[in-house]
Amino acid sequence: MAINILTATTSASIVVSLTFLILLSFPRYSQSQVGSVSDADMVQFALNVEFLEAEFFLYGALGKGLDAQMAEGGPPPIGAQKANLDPQFKDIIYQFGLQEVGHIRAIINTVGGFPRPLLNISREVFAELVDKAFGQPLIPPFDPYANTINYLLASYVIPYIGLTGYVGASPNLQNFTIKSLVAGLLAVESGQDAVIRTVLYELRYDKVLPYGITVAEFTNRISNLRNKLGNAGVKDEGLVVPRPQGAEGRVEGNILAGNENSTAYARDSREILRIVYLSGDERVPGGFFPKGADGRIARSYLSA
Repeated sequence: MAINILTATTSASIVVSLTFLILLSFPRYSQSQVGSVSDADMVQFALNVEFLEAEFFLYGALGKGLDAQMAEGGPPPIGAQKANLDPQFKDIIYQFGLQEVGHIRAIINTVGGFPRPLLNISREVFAELVDKAFGQPLIPPFDPYANTINYLLASYVIPYIGLTGYVGASPNLQNFTIKSLVAGLLAVESGQDAVIRTVLYELRYDKVLPYGITVAEFTNRISNLRNKLGNAGVKDEGLVVPRPQGAEGRVEGNILAGNENSTAYARDSREILRIVYLSGDERVPGGFFPKGADGRIARSYLSA
């Protein structure tokens, strides 16, 4: 299926240009939420999701992931494979993967890093996520690598998690260099999310085969699941929402997720882990991180 990406590119440009203004609009977390973690801890925590994004996008486009040096000696991901993508979207996903390589390098060069955690990006883990989203097993099991639409829906899952994490960390950062780094990372993550959402929005009423379920319903179910797992209220929205939930209560289309003021939602480290573990509990690894995420923040929950 050929997919028009012109509007996706335009949307991404708008998002990136507005990101620095968005960063100013978030209330600070309370000290109880932040604890005594340092700026370096918060940015290093994000390295977990950056590794996840890099491997998913690189394998999806090329069938191979990070080299051993960039992975810092970590184990290879479980179930990674090349996706059956249309040529134009393969090009976009390859670009996303290379962008994530830059993100990993920037974080490591600024605050240090750790070996890539064991990641699970297999068909089985995405099928588990989708089954949880629909509350029942889909038959046949959802395969993110089968075609462009499935891969787009799987991609819908990942960059938004990193985006909300950067939004959540931003108000708590003190160091100018780290704040500048996070602003730049957030800008590109927001652009990736905008591209994915825009392409899917164009296809929102198309049926995902063989399930006969619309693209919009898939996104709504995935967003609802992330809200449920995060266990911190509504911080996620699909592509079509009830009119009162749309921008200024006037539209059902929801090309970008945002709160009542159309500013981005924020998530803290606990919420991120609950989602990527697919367990709803930051102390119980699973999902994309079968042995848990790394870094001081993630390890502190595992040892609690």
